[in-house]
Amino acid sequence: MNRRVFLEIGGLAWVAAAAAQKKKKPEKPFDFDDCAAIDKKRILTAADRYLKEKPITVTAAYSPRSAGGRHDYFSEGDYWWPDPKDPKAPYIQRDGMSNPENFEDHRRAMRRLSLIVPALTAAWKVTQQPKYAEAAITHLNAWFVNDDTMMNPSLLYAQAIQGRFTGRGTGIIDTLHLVEVARAAELLAKSLVFGPKLKEVRDWFSEYTHWMNTHPYGIAERDAANNHATCFTVQTAQFSRFTGNEYLLKECRERFKNVFVPRQISTDGSFPQELRRTKPYGYSLFNLEAMSACCQILSTEQDDLWSFSLQDGRGMRLAMAYMVPFIRDKKKWPLPPDVMYDKEWPMRQTSLLFGGIALHEPSYIDLWKTLPADSDVEEVIRNFFIRQPVLWV
Repeated sequence: MNRRVFLEIGGLAWVAAAAAQKKKKPEKPFDFDDCAAIDKKRILTAADRYLKEKPITVTAAYSPRSAGGRHDYFSEGDYWWPDPKDPKAPYIQRDGMSNPENFEDHRRAMRRLSLIVPALTAAWKVTQQPKYAEAAITHLNAWFVNDDTMMNPSLLYAQAIQGRFTGRGTGIIDTLHLVEVARAAELLAKSLVFGPKLKEVRDWFSEYTHWMNTHPYGIAERDAANNHATCFTVQTAQFSRFTGNEYLLKECRERFKNVFVPRQISTDGSFPQELRRTKPYGYSLFNLEAMSACCQILSTEQDDLWSFSLQDGRGMRLAMAYMVPFIRDKKKWPLPPDVMYDKEWPMRQTSLLFGGIALHEPSYIDLWKTLPADSDVEEVIRNFFIRQPVLWV
């Protein structure tokens, strides 16, 4: 073969290869349509059931141990128990061991709300049927607007400890279950049809966010060293998104970069404050969920918290890289099993979905797809606070 023919054939091959490459479409990022395709049946099954449910708020139950009134949210510290030596003495702590005799009615009512409103809103989003949105707004109004049933926008009596405290700043973690509720309300508020109906709901969240960020309970929680601070910031971030508080959104971004990453993430990507607990696996997953939710809520094109890292590499990419192998194969977890509910984890952790999309790690999304999306175990529901991905992607 002469040189000219060789070059012509080679040139044609290169042109053909280039054309084929041009025709090949880049892989489509995982998005809302993908989520909806996976979850539509699950969403509608739950939403159709919830259409029949009436609102239950804090006014439906009251504990004589509460120092608050009928509209005040009340709960008791999980790991505090009567002193066996003296039942009348102040309660004593048993870390990781939940006391089944605690007053749980308000917590259960709020968790119920956190299941119902996001599911109904997700159903509206995937079907555009108004009945789902109207039902969600009925629950939102009962909790945050109607005088007879609304909850006061403060948390003065949460996680009380008998004989010690009528309420504590740590109780603010209870309203973590309002994060996806606020996300749902934010999406409904963008609708021309339903937006006007959400003004008073938005006002409640604005007032509660102000209380969180100015009351000594909130300030103490914001400055905690572990998942409590992360969860405080997740709440402030989402509530601020819903209410349009750009000042607090900026403050949350700075706190994530300047406080959480340097103080909570170790050089191997682990969360030392969570590893020292009696449920290190569950708490590590929980804090990773809260961290990833912060990134999902707060990241902008100009300030992407997913890609942020310190000079030594600490950041969300490292935190994900540390925990994902133990989600994929829990037998590799190097610490003792959690003292309670160890077999219940992992769930379909949204950190895998959010991180997979943001960090361009499709293997994370593939792993996410294999895990259980729902649980009937109260402890799991309590610590698994984002359940409707279609509201987030």
